[in-house]
Amino acid sequence: MRLGLVLGEAASGLRRNFSMVVSIVLVTFVSLTFVGVAALMQLQIGQMKSFWYDKAQVAIYLCNDAVQSTNCPGPNGGVTAAQIAAIKKALTTPPVNGFVQKFYFEDHQQAFTNFKRQFKGNPVADYVTPDLLNEAFWVNLKDPSQSAVIGEAISGMPGVDAVTDQRRLLDQIFAVLNTASITAAGIAALMLVAAALLISTTIRLSAFSRRRELGIMRLVGASNRFIQTPFILEGVLASLIGSLLAAAATVGIVQFFVQGYLAQAQKDIAFVTVPDALIVVPILIGAGVVLAAVSANVAISRYLRV
Repeated sequence: MRLGLVLGEAASGLRRNFSMVVSIVLVTFVSLTFVGVAALMQLQIGQMKSFWYDKAQVAIYLCNDAVQSTNCPGPNGGVTAAQIAAIKKALTTPPVNGFVQKFYFEDHQQAFTNFKRQFKGNPVADYVTPDLLNEAFWVNLKDPSQSAVIGEAISGMPGVDAVTDQRRLLDQIFAVLNTASITAAGIAALMLVAAALLISTTIRLSAFSRRRELGIMRLVGASNRFIQTPFILEGVLASLIGSLLAAAATVGIVQFFVQGYLAQAQKDIAFVTVPDALIVVPILIGAGVVLAAVSANVAISRYLRV
């Protein structure tokens, strides 16, 4: 097979069908950008899980005179100093202390200060007083996945209102983020199907416009492989341009939006970085090339069989 002749035929096809080539580039660019965004969202969720799960604490809320609950009935159901001492002892003696990395006690005033800082500007904060907030022990675990051990050991002790694992709250947030990521992946899949159909249609139209040339090539004994290769190259080259644009857009989103804006506005959150985006780049380029090669090969093969 003469490579120069094949490349010449491919270049000629690209010139003749320039508008359709542009459409392939655009639809490949848009679809693979969605793929890149979906991949970045999964990387972001993974980073956030690693970052926040390590910081997640177990909160041991103590009984409060001003707020009655199932575990703290009666008007005098508040925790006593002796009960606080017993809970502290339980956290510092075996077997519980083997799971505890560190802990600290938060009294009414400290809880109120943290509440005011957290809900600053919210009108609800004006109606809250220190006595309405539970005192609590905040516990950091060596292995956050072992939070159930703390719940089993502490929840039944006198003076304990509730034991709450912050990981459960994070799981709800990450469930929403995963849903958004799956939605983006679904849209990306639909766009990839549209790209494949457009590439197939473009290749078939290109072959139809050169049907006389193809007939002559068959008459002189050209093989199907020789005839098919220029059309496949047309689709691959057009899709490659779209893939490179999508890769550039993915890196640009991370560089200018995620790192340039989000990371500056939310410094306490671990965001994806440009090296993370560069991991996605070869995937996008490979997906674009394979998609175009398969679509074009199927389209021209079916056309030549007709």
